[in-house]
Amino acid sequence: MSETAKVRVLRAPNPSAMTGPGTNSFLIGEEEVAVIDPGPDDPAHIRAILDTAEGRISHILLTHAHLDHSAGVARLAQATGAPVFAFGPAIAGRSPTMERLAATGLVAGGEGIDTAFQPDITLRHGEVLQSSDWTIEALHTPGHIGSHLSFRLDDAIFCGDLVMGWSTTLISPPEGDLVDFLRSLDLLGRLAPRILYPAHGDPVANPPQRLAELAAHRRARSAQIMAALSLGPQTARDLAARIYDIPPALVPAAERNVLAHLLALWDLGAVLCEGPPAAGAVWRIA
Repeated sequence: MSETAKVRVLRAPNPSAMTGPGTNSFLIGEEEVAVIDPGPDDPAHIRAILDTAEGRISHILLTHAHLDHSAGVARLAQATGAPVFAFGPAIAGRSPTMERLAATGLVAGGEGIDTAFQPDITLRHGEVLQSSDWTIEALHTPGHIGSHLSFRLDDAIFCGDLVMGWSTTLISPPEGDLVDFLRSLDLLGRLAPRILYPAHGDPVANPPQRLAELAAHRRARSAQIMAALSLGPQTARDLAARIYDIPPALVPAAERNVLAHLLALWDLGAVLCEGPPAAGAVWRIA
C-alpha cells in the first residue's frame, strides 16, 4: 500500500531532555482533518494547528496521556468541536504486575501523567476510523505507558513515544512495562511499515533496523543488570549508578528504566526481590 492522505507535522515549542526537540503534532487529510497529539497547552501551537488545517478538524487522536501530548487537547477540542479519541484515561491498560506495583504507592515519574484526561470515545486495538480521504487503524502498543496507541495510515505508522529516532524510550513503572514494550516492538515489526512517525524527532525511514536496534538495546541493558547483580544484591538506584554515565538530573529516569528491567527479569524468574517488588527493593540473581 502507499500513503495517500496528506500528512503535515507541526513541532511544539517544548524542547527538553525528555521531549527532545519538542512534541510533534500530525495533521492528516484535507477535507476532514485528523490531528494526532495536540501537544502541550500552548496557545500559539494550537493556533498553528488551526491555521495549518486546510479543512475541518473532525477527529482529535491521542497516542497517550502524558502532558506533553495531551495538555492541548481541551483547547483544540473547544476550538473545533471535534471528538477526542484515545485508549482511555492515562492509567488504562496497566498490566497486573504494574497494578500491583502502583498499589505499593509508586507513582509515575518522568513526563507527567495527565490524570484529568478522559477521551470522548475510546478505541481498542484494530478499530478503524474513516473519512473521505483517509482510513486510520488504532493499534494498542503499550510499553511506554499502558494506554499507548499507535495509528496506522496505509503503510505509515504514527508511533507516539513507542519508537523514536533520536533516543530510546523512557519506560517508567508503574506506567511503563518492558514486557509490553518488547511485545509492541514485535507488533510493529510484523506490520512492516514503510515509515514510522514518532511524536519526538524525525521520521524513521528504516523501521526494521530501528526496531531491531531498540530490542537489542534492551537485551544488552538486561545483560548489564545481570552482570552487576552477580557482584551482590542491589537496589535499582544502586544499579543505575553503576551502569549509567549520565548527568545527575537524568538519574531518576535511569533508575526507573532499571526497575522496568528488573520487573521483567523477575517475571521470567531470573531475579528475586527481597520482599514485594517496590521502588526501593533489593534484588538479587535467582
